[in-house]
Amino acid sequence: MSQASGLHKLRESLRGSIVTPQDGGYDDARSLYNAMIDKRPAAIARCADVADVIAAVNFGRDSGLLVAVRGGGHNGAGLGSCDGGLVIDLGSMKGIRVDPDRRTIRVGAGCTQGDVDHAAHAFGLAVPAGIVSTTGVAGLTLGGGHGYLSRQCGLTIDNLLEADVVLADGSCVTASADGNADLFWALRGGGGNFGIVTSFLFKAHPVSTVYGGVIFWDLGQAKRIMQWYREFLPAAPEELGCFLGLKAVPSTEPFPRDIWGRRICALISCYNGPVEAGERILAPVRKAFPDILLDVMGPMPFPALQAMFDPLLPKGLQWYWKGDFVRELPDQAIDLHIAHAEQAPPGLSLMHLYPIDGAVHRVAPKDTPWNYRDVTWSMVIAGIDPDPKTAPRLVEWGRNYWKALHPFSAGAGYVNFIMNDEDQSRVQASYGRNFERLAAIKKKFDPENLFRVNHNIRPA
Repeated sequence: MSQASGLHKLRESLRGSIVTPQDGGYDDARSLYNAMIDKRPAAIARCADVADVIAAVNFGRDSGLLVAVRGGGHNGAGLGSCDGGLVIDLGSMKGIRVDPDRRTIRVGAGCTQGDVDHAAHAFGLAVPAGIVSTTGVAGLTLGGGHGYLSRQCGLTIDNLLEADVVLADGSCVTASADGNADLFWALRGGGGNFGIVTSFLFKAHPVSTVYGGVIFWDLGQAKRIMQWYREFLPAAPEELGCFLGLKAVPSTEPFPRDIWGRRICALISCYNGPVEAGERILAPVRKAFPDILLDVMGPMPFPALQAMFDPLLPKGLQWYWKGDFVRELPDQAIDLHIAHAEQAPPGLSLMHLYPIDGAVHRVAPKDTPWNYRDVTWSMVIAGIDPDPKTAPRLVEWGRNYWKALHPFSAGAGYVNFIMNDEDQSRVQASYGRNFERLAAIKKKFDPENLFRVNHNIRPA
């Protein structure tokens, strides 16, 4: 059977749709969150349900096509697409069911973090996830998932109870601690290597109104603030999620015009508790560093905090990410951070230090593929700009910054911050002692490596 006739048969069997280069809307359908990456798949299968996913997997495998999987479509490395192959697009699979009595939430693979926040907030609940509401739940979860609630509630994978998975042979299984336990272990940080997860069941936590927002200082104060932060964070209550950023004030509303473009040191915080307690916990930094450019901390619904950066980070920007796990922040590293932040391309480029402690440390490294349970921060360096002409500068700045700070790292980084230009050794380092077990499980569930458009773990 020719590829064309096979696609015709697949089109007829789907409740969803097939988009090919000959169809109107193809360019929109193939566009990626990171506009620095441009791919032209032979077909995009927009799946409506699990049966569609099974049909698409069987077609891709039997046709010998390269297969890529797209969930919420937020992958920075462009791994939700491929050139000349089949994209299995789960973006329409957005069902969510909240069980407030059991405090669980079942989430379809096409959901974004904002979809889950909206549904859960009505019941005073939340699932620990990231910091941007447009992030896809599937990719975030399969890579680990850290954000505002990590110190109190753990990583997203620490709150995953089960997953429905379509395997490379077209079968559909449920993975949990009680069934397909090896697959369940691998899914919690091993990425999209083992199958296509069509739904996730999460444990939820009581979260409603939080004390959250940002405080900005001029970059000239960054060294002292970073020294304060490295001592403050480990001792802070776990209800406080607080990450540090070096960046520039966006030149747009609602930021005051007189600080547009100003290079800054920022604390972005979320306290899941009484407002008065949050104010008391952050009072020392306000007292120690009173020359504040902007302070917009206050009570707000948790979904509002999650969506705070959405207007600044729409689909279609140029992105270049580099990341590392960090245990300590010595003065020499701080000086290098500031030097590179001073040379950042104008616009949205940044460095963030996300806290990795508290509840995250209470899970053993061997209990999930997420090996770096003993670090203090997950660092990301991101070159970001809307203009394609700036792409080479974003890449150069990001690489130079990362190269300078890598000697102060734990040796590897968060798999969701790995770009598509990094080699296999970088992927292997991210999993450390867990890599061999992942490769063995990959051999069991995907021996031919059908699912390889990812940060790939080759079958043992």
